[in-house]
Amino acid sequence: MASSLNLSLTEELRSFVDSRIGDAGVYATPSEYVRDLIRRDMVAQGTVAHILSGVDDIRHGRFAEESILDIAAESEN
Repeated sequence: MASSLNLSLTEELRSFVDSRIGDAGVYATPSEYVRDLIRRDMVAQGTVAHILSGVDDIRHGRFAEESILDIAAESEN
């Protein structure tokens, strides 16, 4: 079930949101725009977590014998 979230924006931010919706924009509603921003941020945070996990592996000497190109080629097969 969806829930509501009310927020206040400066005039500058509201104007920007308005420019992204409707006939001139990509999104139909401000809600659609905000939901897309949140989803993109969730993906970005997942990417950051994945990178940090890799950094932790490097710090602890956990390496693969294969190169990244080898691993990528294996996943394509």
